[in-house]
Amino acid sequence: MTENLDLFGDAPASPSAATPPAAAGDTGTAPDSPAPKKQPVGKIVQPWTPDAALIDLGKRLPPNLYFGTSSWSYPGWHGMVYDGQYTESLLSRKGLRACGQHPLLRAAGIDRGFYGPIPLADYLGYAAQVPEGFRFLVKAPASVCDAWLRGPDGAGRLHNAAFLNPEIAIRDFIVPATGGLGLHCGPLLFQLSPLASMADDGPALLVRLDAFLAALPPLDPALTPYACYAVEMRDPTLLTPRYIRLLRDRGVRFCLAARDRLPPVPRQAAAQALMDDGAPGPLVLRWMLREGRSYAMAEKAYSPFDKIIDEDVETRHAIADVVARTLRTGQPAYVIVSNNAEGCAPQSIVRLAQAIADRLEVAA
Repeated sequence: MTENLDLFGDAPASPSAATPPAAAGDTGTAPDSPAPKKQPVGKIVQPWTPDAALIDLGKRLPPNLYFGTSSWSYPGWHGMVYDGQYTESLLSRKGLRACGQHPLLRAAGIDRGFYGPIPLADYLGYAAQVPEGFRFLVKAPASVCDAWLRGPDGAGRLHNAAFLNPEIAIRDFIVPATGGLGLHCGPLLFQLSPLASMADDGPALLVRLDAFLAALPPLDPALTPYACYAVEMRDPTLLTPRYIRLLRDRGVRFCLAARDRLPPVPRQAAAQALMDDGAPGPLVLRWMLREGRSYAMAEKAYSPFDKIIDEDVETRHAIADVVARTLRTGQPAYVIVSNNAEGCAPQSIVRLAQAIADRLEVAA
């Protein structure tokens, strides 16, 4: 009998199309208010100087915990990551050096890779800005991760003939990312966008995914000793035991995604435990959205991302539980947090770090 039972029980139905990214144009300033004065920008982004309590919190965490933000070009982070008000463009190009001096930030998510291939020179530039021990989680291009060619509204218009094409993934993603990031390369993430009607034939899709993963080249331990392949599945009905076994057999990590329309973190952690039975591996986890909010809704509600607006204590503690369990096994944990999770990624990370440190010290 064909196996199609959802691993997580009654998971919500997958949407027919992904919500397209929205422009972060709402600054939260009233139309009649005078524009805030900006400090001279120049060409260097100055890091914020953390207080003693934050430095101490960083020292309480083990070195195999890699907190990072989902991108880093946010002017609203003045006074918590950056010392000064800078343009998004400058932060995108030069902000990583300041991120790397934050006591808790030892990783970053390179999200722009999903919207188009990143040149080798850009990866080299990212690596040159960060300290030793800093890691990147990099998203593969939609050209190989999205089954649909989408219109401006995000709706799938045509089937994407390059979907799960290993040659394109190797040429446009794996070779430049590993070659440019080297020792800073962490998880290489294939985020599979909602598949709509293709998800109805789960067995055929998993056969295709298995063939794709089998064709990916082994990662060179001399060049990228900390890299791993990971898959984030956006269709909850495809999160089945067969899918988990497929990833385990191919040596690919299951990416836990805390976001709308997916099972809550404890259910996904159960899948992780099934996959790691007797042989734990790295944790790859992304805290993206809370239930009931789309990407566009969160962008509008939370901009300029300078404070927590919708605190999600339940998800925070669930993430802290799974991260602490992973760290106790000696495996690394990559935890990438979006502004859209609660309103401000750096502040979410501080609270999450406190919860993890408390758990590790109680168990010690």
